[in-house]
Amino acid sequence: MTQHPPPHSAPLERPVVGSYPTYEGAQRAVDFLSDHRFPVERTAIIGTDLRMVETVLGRLTRGRAALAGAGSGAWFGLLIGLLLALFAAGNHRVFVLMISGLFYGAIFGALFGFTGHALTGGRHDFASRSQIVAARYDVVAEAEVAEEARNMLIKLGWREG
Repeated sequence: MTQHPPPHSAPLERPVVGSYPTYEGAQRAVDFLSDHRFPVERTAIIGTDLRMVETVLGRLTRGRAALAGAGSGAWFGLLIGLLLALFAAGNHRVFVLMISGLFYGAIFGALFGFTGHALTGGRHDFASRSQIVAARYDVVAEAEVAEEARNMLIKLGWREG
């Protein structure tokens, strides 16, 4: 059972010991602390000013939707074929089951991809990838160890500077 603090209690205040424009920079800082035996379980990386970025990868036609469905269906069919082959008697059936699974998976995947895209009625006719990014990433530490972390990260800055 998980216990949550009461809603009226103040969150634990953890001072910022380093601030970075990229997540990789904040990750590098925590890795540096870890490499120097700092108790990193007392730290956190906090992204601020979050925004969702959707990168458009291209136009999505019914043909592309069918092709993408065929690809994912083929992988799924191959997996099912391999699982069935585990219980098949004789080695010659393994290849047939794998190829059959791949073939039927691709066919059904293409049908589902085509139909699914056709049913959208022209809405969202593009392929995209979404991600959440922050304007800044702060490394925070518990108050008792914050000064030590801050001093260690100053040394990291000297190394990289």
